[in-house]
Amino acid sequence: MKFAGARAAAFLKNPDPGVRAVLLFGPDAGLVRERADILTRHVCPDLADPFRIAEITGSAAVSDPARLADEMAAISLMGGRRVIRLRDAGDGAAAAVGNALAAPGDALLVAEAGDLPVRSALRKLFESRDDAAAIGCYPDTPRDLADVIRTGLGERRITVTGEALVYLVDRLGGDRLVTRSELEKLALYVGDGGRVDLAAAKISVGDSADLSLDDIVYAAAEGDAAALERALFRSFAEGENPVRILRAVQRHFQMLHLADGRPEAVRAPPLPSLRERLGRQVRRWPAARAAAALDALTEAELTAKRTGAPQEAICRRVLLALARPDLG
Repeated sequence: MKFAGARAAAFLKNPDPGVRAVLLFGPDAGLVRERADILTRHVCPDLADPFRIAEITGSAAVSDPARLADEMAAISLMGGRRVIRLRDAGDGAAAAVGNALAAPGDALLVAEAGDLPVRSALRKLFESRDDAAAIGCYPDTPRDLADVIRTGLGERRITVTGEALVYLVDRLGGDRLVTRSELEKLALYVGDGGRVDLAAAKISVGDSADLSLDDIVYAAAEGDAAALERALFRSFAEGENPVRILRAVQRHFQMLHLADGRPEAVRAPPLPSLRERLGRQVRRWPAARAAAALDALTEAELTAKRTGAPQEAICRRVLLALARPDLG
């Protein structure tokens, strides 16, 4: 059987006892592992129970096909249904899985795999049997991710502002386990019953190096010399490469140059506050002035790489020149 969407969610909450094997596959390895744990706990709440849970790798199942069937037929010494977890499964394990499902016993087989094509032998095996199920695990959509964030934080009575939610959705979602880990870190930061605003989300979840670069780029484009000095000091203290900073600012000014006074011509940032700031920057840097800024930035990068002069000083000088009101 093939489960997706609401059917998959319903099955994960209340698995059909007639299903003896479940294949979890897809590019989101964290979601594969999370769902495998959910299914395992339905049978055995203790994921570390050595008597009721056995783990086999896909390569081991291929090299010793009888082992998987033996595990499926085995009876727990302590009583209770068993779970066989097949890790890193691939098409090579399809024959072993077929033999295991032909063996007697009530054990549940949970197979974890990466992204499998439709023609995959392993997928076809699970999808074609009435006593087996295949569930794809793909990265969360923005709507799904927002639900994951609200639910995860809500379990600890933590509220999240709309702007913080937009920020979190933009930063998370590639891997479910990473998302869970970041939400746990965020929950610890604000505390049970706390409130997540944009500042808290940035501090806890944001990549500090990328955030520092964002601060530098926006301060230079907006002519905020004081904010630029603070951001440069923090970035240099964290060991950021001055050439990387110059290139980040170059990319931003290339975008401003292409926009040429038209905010709608550039890809809008997800946060409303950043959209407003970008709109002001586009109007502030028409094509001719943006081109002049790009020339200065390119020259600064060449100087930093060729002359042996202190790169931090070169970087600071050109960016502060851009931020000066008479030049910006």
